[in-house]
Parts: sequence; structure tokens; C-alpha cells
Amino acid sequence: MNSGAPSAKRRIAAADLPVEPIETNFSLKDRIYASLKQAITRIDIYADDAELRLDERRLSEQLKISRTPVREALARLEQEGLVEIVPRRGVYIVRKTKAEILEMVTVWAALESMSARLITQNASDTEIASLREIFTSVDQGEVGAHIDEYSDKNIQFHQKILELSHCELIPNMAENLFIHMRSIRARTIGEEDRANRSIIDHLDIIEALERRDTDLAERLVREHTLNLGAHIKKYVDYLD
Repeated sequence: MNSGAPSAKRRIAAADLPVEPIETNFSLKDRIYASLKQAITRIDIYADDAELRLDERRLSEQLKISRTPVREALARLEQEGLVEIVPRRGVYIVRKTKAEILEMVTVWAALESMSARLITQNASDTEIASLREIFTSVDQGEVGAHIDEYSDKNIQFHQKILELSHCELIPNMAENLFIHMRSIRARTIGEEDRANRSIIDHLDIIEALERRDTDLAERLVREHTLNLGAHIKKYVDYLD
């Protein structure tokens, strides 16, 4: 496994995860695990200044619990491949290699394109319209000046596609891909005019879904995600 664990010279401080204190009266272990996983998912782990080391003591202080259940939750996250526990060095959020990210993009394309097919069959008109609402405040000419805001909308759009499939297993299967897909999308959205091109792709996808054009919607979503993979393969050299 690629740990992505940086050298001591490169990384000294630990990531300060935005976790909330945990109430101890119900499913403590599960809630600690869920809190840590959600917090890790919010981090753009492929950003240049991403801090990947986690501080077990600091996490226990933030959660207002002892270190033992935090350690158990981190061990569970390690089993899922989200963190790596390095003896005598600490706990690190895992960054994937370029080859691993490209594999994830391929799998995501399969899941999301099937979601698009299912949307045309299962989702209501109101639900499909909610996809268009995500971009109602987006001015294509101003995307470059508000790239962080658009990046959030871009990620929201792709999450919504999975959700509207009404196939619970699809978003469940995509869950552990999401931390990496979210972060690499955020990192690359401002590169090579991808933001403006993604707006066009999204609107084309929405129109196909609104027309219930199953084959076209599935193809457009798949191509859109595979285009991300092509961009990574050609331009991204900071993952190796």
C-alpha cells in the first residue's frame, strides 16, 4: 500500500481535523469512526499544503474522549485504506498514486454512468430538476474568479447523480472512493480550463436526463468522468 506518509523534514505538524465532541451515550465506537471518517473526507488531501499526519492525542481532546476508542477507530479506518498507522511515526491519511487514482476514476465512471441510466428510469422530474438548481447561481464567465465555490458545486453535482439513482448500493460502493475523487476533482478543476468545460458537460448531462434519454445520459456521464482521467494522465505529475 502506498502510505503517502511524508518525511519528517516535510511534515512536522499534524492535521487538525474538524471533528466535533462525541456524546458517550449511544454507539460510541461507531460514532467516533463516523466522525473521523467524515472529517477526513472534508480534507483536500491532494492539495500542495495538505497535512496528512493525524495526532491521536489531539483527536481525543477534540472529541472529548479517551485515546483508546480513537485508536480503535483509526485501526478501522486503516482497514478501509483511508489511513496508515506507521509504527513509531504516527498515523497518516493515505494519498494514492497516479495509477491508483486512474483506476478509481475508471470505477467511478462505471458507477456514475449506471447511476445516470437509473435516474432516467427511477428519478422524478423534481429530483432531476434539483441537478439544474445546483448551477443556477453559476455565471460561466465568472467561474475562474470563484473557483472554490464552483468546485464545491461540481462535487455536489457528482454526489447527487449517485444519490438520485435510488440504488443504495451504488453510493455505498463509492463511499471510500469519494475522499480521493472529491480531492482530486478539487485540485484539478482550475487546470486547463476544466471548470468552464465541466459546466458545459454538466448542462448537457442534465438535458439528457430531463429528456429521459437513457443511453445518451449514461454515455455523457461516463465520458465526463473519463475525461478527468485523461487530464490526470496527461497533466498531473504531483501524485508520483
